[in-house]
Amino acid sequence: MSPWKLAEVTYGRVKAGPPFEVAVLPLGATEPHNLHLPYGTDTFQVEVVAARACEKAVARGARVVQLPAIPYGTETNMMEFPLAMNLNPSTLARVIGDLVASLDKHGVHKLLILNGHGGNDLKWILRELHGTTPVHLFACHWFRVGLDRGAEIFEKKEDHAGEMETSMGLAFFPNLVDLPAADEGAVRPSRFEAVSKGWVEITRPWHLLTTNSGSGDPRAATAGKGEAYAELVAGRIGDFLVELAASPLDDHFPFRPPA
Repeated sequence: MSPWKLAEVTYGRVKAGPPFEVAVLPLGATEPHNLHLPYGTDTFQVEVVAARACEKAVARGARVVQLPAIPYGTETNMMEFPLAMNLNPSTLARVIGDLVASLDKHGVHKLLILNGHGGNDLKWILRELHGTTPVHLFACHWFRVGLDRGAEIFEKKEDHAGEMETSMGLAFFPNLVDLPAADEGAVRPSRFEAVSKGWVEITRPWHLLTTNSGSGDPRAATAGKGEAYAELVAGRIGDFLVELAASPLDDHFPFRPPA
């Protein structure tokens, strides 16, 4: 039993308190990841990172609770791949909004949405809920947390099902990884320079962008790299959770009070 995981604790333990200060909501997806990783990759990864970060925070005295993960995300640009399971952004926003209302009812007024899927757009949800609830929302895309040190761990950059995600799979769910089946994760360039440079944005149709949904070469992946990156990001997120739990909900939150 992990005392920070709501799915595993009893009502007796919750009732005995003390109350939780922070909730962590892992947000995953169900979609193909090249030919070698399971459809649940995004959810499996974010659950690993959430659990490790919460464990670190709880060990330092923070009252943090890890909610069960949402295993579905926005897949509108993946729907040409069989069994990519989509929640439209507005649907996802409604689900998150209902869970936020539940937290408010139960007196938990700080929430970290820990996202594990690049297709989940969260900033607008935070903006829409702002001012409508006393719950203060924070969003974190776990896979970006260690990018400043990514080159120390990984040989190549990736977008989807490449070296980093495959390393996470080899470290934490190796029985579900079939690395010899992977293709090289090549992608087709846009015909528009503005899109390639990033100052014009599109939603990318992945069946045209990729061969088998992978973007990034996974063949340099190792379990050791996955463990190293998970430890890096979980440590940073755990530090944030400790700070968040300890921070008073005063009139200046989340900013520093004036001098």
